[in-house]
Amino acid sequence: MRLSIIIVNWNQRDMLADCLQSFVPKLQPNREEVIVVDNASTDGSVEMLAERYPEVRLIRNSKNRGFAAANNQGFAVARGHYLLLLNNDTLVHGDVLNRAYEYMERHADVAVMGCKVLNDDGTTQVSTTQYPSLTNLALLTSGLWKLPWPKFLGRYQMAHWQRDDVRDVDTISGCFMLVRESAMDQVGVLDERFFFFGEETDWCKRFRDAGWRVTFAPVGEITHFGSVSARRLNHERDLMLSRAMVRLHRKHRGLVSAMLVWFVLLVFNLSRVGFWALRSMFSRRPEVRARCSHFFGVVREFFSVWPTLREVGQ
Repeated sequence: MRLSIIIVNWNQRDMLADCLQSFVPKLQPNREEVIVVDNASTDGSVEMLAERYPEVRLIRNSKNRGFAAANNQGFAVARGHYLLLLNNDTLVHGDVLNRAYEYMERHADVAVMGCKVLNDDGTTQVSTTQYPSLTNLALLTSGLWKLPWPKFLGRYQMAHWQRDDVRDVDTISGCFMLVRESAMDQVGVLDERFFFFGEETDWCKRFRDAGWRVTFAPVGEITHFGSVSARRLNHERDLMLSRAMVRLHRKHRGLVSAMLVWFVLLVFNLSRVGFWALRSMFSRRPEVRARCSHFFGVVREFFSVWPTLREVGQ
């Protein structure tokens, strides 16, 4: 078995069906397998799989275990020499799976690779970034990254790169992340203390720290509709993302770095509350009031962002 494709699903029946339809008919059953880990969906996802894709191996959870833990369940039963993390809100185009496999076969020092990812309008999606250092987070939250010049301002999202050549990168998005099994055996699986967000960044750093390469290669394309499940979490999504950033720094950079990141993110969210509160004073548009309420909810619960010692493994 050369390739195991692992998809985590939570209440995205139709998107999961479209995702599977985009590549399952092209697979060779004796060489590739698909494993779907369902995080307690209630929308008929499991029934759809049984009816339309009986060849897909299903792991059914009784609760939402999160992205990292669910993928680790898939890794535990996977038989492939390579493991592909693929989001359920993606469409796989052309021969990208074969070409990605062939790339990894030719580059034995690469632990993780990603391909070109498109938005639903065909534009290039940011699927590779630098590590979210304090400097990079400051550029992101301040909005300075949107300025076209100097190029340094767009460094976190690598904004001046068209994703049209091979490059070693800090982080590959988990929407399409091809991992070498032997490298995973050395470095370990995803850190389950990252429930949602941050787990792939942590994993890529661990691979790089162990001497492996993390690489982007334009071997083909997928379309990623973009965190459809996460958007349903409302302000909890922002809390999870902030929690992941703080936890990354607590784990890899220490206490002081984590405290500074926590403060930067708090200031950002406070500024968003002020901005949308001011706009809501002069606008009756429901979306304006909704944004104000959203960021107020984030700030109200922001102290929960700080990780416990157990969560950072100390």
